[in-house]
Amino acid sequence: MLSISVVMPCLNEARTLANCIRNAQQALQQAGIAQYEIIIADNGSTDDSLQIAASFQASVVQVTTKGYGAALHAGISAAQYEWIVFADADESYNFGDLPNFLPAMQQHYSLIVGNRFAGGIDKGAMPFLHRYLGTPVISWIGRQSFGVALNDFNCGMRAIRNSAYAQLNMQSPGMEYASEMIAKAGLQRMPIAEVPVRLHKDGRNRKPHLKTWQDGWKHLRLMLLLSPKWLLLAPAVLFLLAGVLLGSLLLFNFIEVFNLVLDIHTLYYASVFVMLGMQLLQFYVLARLYGSSMGLYPARRFSQWVFRWLGFETGLLTGAFIFFSGIALSLYAVWQWQQAGFGPLEPSAVFRIIIPAGFCISLGMQVMVFGFLLYSLRQLQQQKLR
Repeated sequence: MLSISVVMPCLNEARTLANCIRNAQQALQQAGIAQYEIIIADNGSTDDSLQIAASFQASVVQVTTKGYGAALHAGISAAQYEWIVFADADESYNFGDLPNFLPAMQQHYSLIVGNRFAGGIDKGAMPFLHRYLGTPVISWIGRQSFGVALNDFNCGMRAIRNSAYAQLNMQSPGMEYASEMIAKAGLQRMPIAEVPVRLHKDGRNRKPHLKTWQDGWKHLRLMLLLSPKWLLLAPAVLFLLAGVLLGSLLLFNFIEVFNLVLDIHTLYYASVFVMLGMQLLQFYVLARLYGSSMGLYPARRFSQWVFRWLGFETGLLTGAFIFFSGIALSLYAVWQWQQAGFGPLEPSAVFRIIIPAGFCISLGMQVMVFGFLLYSLRQLQQQKLR
């Protein structure tokens, strides 16, 4: 037999709260759910919201930290039943849709997300930019980043198992909480279902709490943090491939492509590409290690392998070898200059020495510093375990 906790975040929702609670109670009773509770996660209401909640015998959780995510986290953390259903208390979602979630609850799923595009969107219920740009773009990025087959990442009506929620270690206090939940569930390979729900025009007589551009950027920023392969790893691989390919072709001679002659100028940019690729790759490893240590997502083999392999001594020796290779090439260039009586040199020849020399000096120092950073992180981890 299913047991359900219904959580509603609330900030001055006196106009709509009573209908939301009433609809939830009726839906639960009609579905034959004997064990249920209604929890109002109040974020500092100054109207009659608390009195309305008390009149329906709903539990009230006072949340001092401001924000949609903070309110929901407090309300969900107070829930005592197996399943938690949550949605806004402004009548944008009808809790009469709650039975849509019941079949999936009786299966193996851990998270069930509503889909407003499948259930229907009332006229004026969703701004044009949200409907045709923001939500589709964020949902597409989410599908590519976290391997979840969802079409509406931003839907606010959801259900989650109490035990599954405890594993997510939710952090976001604001609107980006919605994306964090799906992202972390996807990264932990939790089974996720999607059910249709209808979006209605909310019953507020004031501006909504959602800020289109500010909250949209928070969603995107969080998703990039949780999946740094798009922000760091993908461009790192592209820069490395382009730089190594061009550099290997131009290191000893120019090449001609159709009417284009690629020479030392392109070789210089090839070295820049490789340097950028290495920096982004290092930042990717650091981001993965930081994220896994904070419980944002599970560790990946590549970052863990780098973390174990590139210690202080290894980084110092590897970096020093590359660094002094650059010094040796620089000395060779100076020797060639001395052979020419310290006069003018043929640019094409000398820059094929100077560019790799400068590249090796910079890269060697970078590898040494990176090895030191990884060593420092390892020491911090060991101190935590003591």
